[in-house]
Amino acid sequence: MEEESFSSSSLNDYNIGVMMLLACSIISWIFIHRWNQRNSKGPKTWPIVGAAIEQLMNYNRMHDWLVECFSELKTVKVPMPFTTYTYIADPANVEHVLKTNFSNYPKGEVYHSYMEVLLGDGIFNSDGELWRKQRKTASFEFASKNLRDFSTRVFREYAMKLSSILCQVSVHKKEVDMQVGFGVEIGTLASDLPENRFAWAFDTANIIVTLRFIDPLWRVKRFLSIGSEALLDRSIKIIDDFTYNVIHKRKAEVEEARATGKSDQIKHDILSRFIELSENPENNLSDKSLRDVILNFVIAGRDTTATTLSWFIYMIMTHPHIADRLYSELKTFEEDRSKEEEVPLLPYDLEDLKSFNKRLTQFSGLLTYDSLGRLSYLHAAITETLRLYPAVPQDPKGILKDDVLPDGTKLKAGGMVTYVPYSMGRMEYNWGPDAACFKPERWLKNGLFQNVSPFKFTAFQAGPRICLGKDSAYLQMKMTLAILCRFFEFQHAPKHPVKYRMMTILSMAHGLKLSVTRRS
Repeated sequence: MEEESFSSSSLNDYNIGVMMLLACSIISWIFIHRWNQRNSKGPKTWPIVGAAIEQLMNYNRMHDWLVECFSELKTVKVPMPFTTYTYIADPANVEHVLKTNFSNYPKGEVYHSYMEVLLGDGIFNSDGELWRKQRKTASFEFASKNLRDFSTRVFREYAMKLSSILCQVSVHKKEVDMQVGFGVEIGTLASDLPENRFAWAFDTANIIVTLRFIDPLWRVKRFLSIGSEALLDRSIKIIDDFTYNVIHKRKAEVEEARATGKSDQIKHDILSRFIELSENPENNLSDKSLRDVILNFVIAGRDTTATTLSWFIYMIMTHPHIADRLYSELKTFEEDRSKEEEVPLLPYDLEDLKSFNKRLTQFSGLLTYDSLGRLSYLHAAITETLRLYPAVPQDPKGILKDDVLPDGTKLKAGGMVTYVPYSMGRMEYNWGPDAACFKPERWLKNGLFQNVSPFKFTAFQAGPRICLGKDSAYLQMKMTLAILCRFFEFQHAPKHPVKYRMMTILSMAHGLKLSVTRRS
């Protein structure tokens, strides 16, 4: 018995000793790993998990975390458990990825697998021939005068509806959330109107698929249909129901217009054009393909433009001298246009809503595609907003083959490289010592707007994938903001927090609460 007891005790002591030795070895390994990084710049890593812990800790402030990293390094390597993310902010490196060696940096299988549930095989989530075909069709449509004229009319109508809501808000001295909703669904602006289920579902899905980039367990959660992936399924159901309803409704409108000999009344928009193309079997465009087209252009049109409008209003609220200069430009513009059209400006009283709305309507009629091009300071202020608050703050690409960036950074096939417009706009080596300042004047020379390299100002991407809707986006924003900045002043709601939320678009986490007053 004593021998058994002794033997068992010795074995326990031995096991404890081995475990303590193993624990000490692991602790020493971690300590040495971290000690070796004490003087290194950039994200700190841990054995096996790489920088995953630091990414998770900084996830809700990821864009600003990257700004801090880029203040030390022009290229930031972030090792993860199964891959390595390389972030770039130097225009020379960006040009290499987006243009010089474009074919080596597709969206890639990894990005496609993360985003497929939301964007399918649409233009922003496809490569190769599928992407080229959609790009060619969309390019042709964006260049057409019909679409331009249709867009100008729709954007004016949208701006007038928005102005009508703001006018009522100013009368009743209410607060309003200016984070604009989907298309003409202006109801999302007013807190007492029904919630826009599509907008909620789309934003929810966007947030969840973005989280997949740093969540190693998302495939498990998807397989088990739990947590965020279960919520994603419910969101996609709402999105699909809405989207397929839009497709079927538009198809019916097209058929009815043709049957009644009113083909000239068919809308000149992207969806109608793709529906027309789907009628040819050779194009192989199913309702699922049309669904992907819609959702990709929702990202491109609704989300990006709405986000920029919100950040623009926030910037002029926090920089009142810029709001005043915009107002001055618009007043001068209004006077000049009325003389050109030989139409006297209607008198109005701020307390008389009828006369106020008549003058506002008259002003909107002076805003045409060509005349909006004269508003150089407004154009500069929108561009400056995009420099600091780009609608797409990061854009990842896959890496097909090993490559070397112009700065000497080695990239391994299978990893991902991401250019970061949010960080690029804040780098002094890109924009000078006042890079962090909101300064529309930096875009003007002798009063005229001056472009810079698209590889430095990357809000609309660059190279073969440069945004097709850039001119359309400026048209919509200038039409809306010209009316708003001419006739309204905005005051930020006290204590209302303004910060971004992590999704593919730089959306505001809590909206933009403000009050409105009418301007003479």
